[in-house]
Amino acid sequence: MLDFRPIGYVIGLLVLILGAMMVFPFLADLIEGRGEWPVFLESGVITMLFGALLALSCGSGSGGGTSRGLSIQQTFLLTTSVWGALPLFGALPLMLGATDLSFTDAFFEAMSGLTTTGSTVISGLDDLPKGLLLWRGILQWLGGIGIIVVAMVFLPELRVGGMQIFKSEAFDTFGKILPRAQAIAKQISLIYLGLTIACMVVYLALGMGFFDALVHAMTTMSTGGFSNYDASFGTFSGSAEYAASIFMIFAAMPFVRYVQLINGKATPLFRDSQIRSFLGTIVVLVVVTASVLVTIFPHHPEQAVREALFNITSIISGTGYASVDYMEWGSFLIMVFFFIGLIGGCAGSTACSIKIFRYQLLFASIRVQIQRIRSPHGVFVPRFDGRPVGQDVLSSVISFFMFFIVTLGIVAWALALTGLDFVTAISGAATAVANVGPGLGETIGPAGNFSSLNDTAKWILSCAMLIGRLELMAVYAILTLRFWRA
Repeated sequence: MLDFRPIGYVIGLLVLILGAMMVFPFLADLIEGRGEWPVFLESGVITMLFGALLALSCGSGSGGGTSRGLSIQQTFLLTTSVWGALPLFGALPLMLGATDLSFTDAFFEAMSGLTTTGSTVISGLDDLPKGLLLWRGILQWLGGIGIIVVAMVFLPELRVGGMQIFKSEAFDTFGKILPRAQAIAKQISLIYLGLTIACMVVYLALGMGFFDALVHAMTTMSTGGFSNYDASFGTFSGSAEYAASIFMIFAAMPFVRYVQLINGKATPLFRDSQIRSFLGTIVVLVVVTASVLVTIFPHHPEQAVREALFNITSIISGTGYASVDYMEWGSFLIMVFFFIGLIGGCAGSTACSIKIFRYQLLFASIRVQIQRIRSPHGVFVPRFDGRPVGQDVLSSVISFFMFFIVTLGIVAWALALTGLDFVTAISGAATAVANVGPGLGETIGPAGNFSSLNDTAKWILSCAMLIGRLELMAVYAILTLRFWRA
């Protein structure tokens, strides 16, 4: 029988940590003097009390919670349960605070934050208390570091969507340098914190105020995209857009390479085919987009390159910032933005969506199939980063693509049944499953938000964000009867 105690123990600890993080917006409100601090005091006490009681009740009598390790079945359930439980408590300040959101809206906002999707139901961000704005940034920052650890520690073990190809790289490669996975996670956390501080310092140097620099640094490095303003990153312009683009690219690259870099191995960072393909894709898309802006629209070349670089990087990394309303750029570029949201960054980063490596493996498989058709008696083996790829990995990747398309269709169909128009339904489904942020159209496009959608649509999108963030299969596995019979 499945032992739920280790799962409850870990969830309790994480809920406790989430509650402890509420001290920062509590202090921000005290300093600002808007009288919102009781919201975080009350929410923090409730969250920490629940987390502590859950951890204590599940830890006692279960061998110290997780001291014996987790089975594959428990790991699947834990991975999904964490992202389902934390938004419940992350939503408390949003319901009790100045936003005065309904439970549906607050849960949607918290889920969007922790999954680093960046879709929002809140209007009037410019006038919100700083504590609530900081809390939204903290939710995304925690979600960013959480998904890196999940991508490096859990998904390769669970063999989700071809992630098993990184299993030996994440652990065996570091056998002589970092003997335990916990040490890798610790270094990744320090790198993540260091890059966030560096991003904040750059923003400060470029003229942002301290609070704006802090929150935007957290939502940049988490590729989350929550901003302190309704105009998103359009509030800032010029050099800040270039700086944000650079740090979004840093956040969308595999953090395992940064660990290798600080341990004296710089070569893998420059030889990683994922990174080369990711950067190459951005360059091509920026050139195409900037060319269209200069040719068809009255854009200065520098403005065209800047806006193209920022918005392309924001969408492909899944950050979801917007500096302009690109819905005004014409149907060709609108379709470009729709499809690049389905590309994503590198595996083992804070970026979301399908990920570059899966496209590389898919194309490698197609290339081998074509070679076999041309030379039936030849022996051709698909490769990734110079290494042969097993059939199990290719099958997993192809299954991921199939499930992604099916999920996208089902979510879009369900949204259409709630009364949404075709553009809103299909782009809403894509932005939720791919965890991108803004959709297309007047309602949920870069100049709008999700507040006007009905509650049913918001719950559908919340579930889609969770499914997409955990790479689909980690969630679908626990919905099968075989999982519970194991």
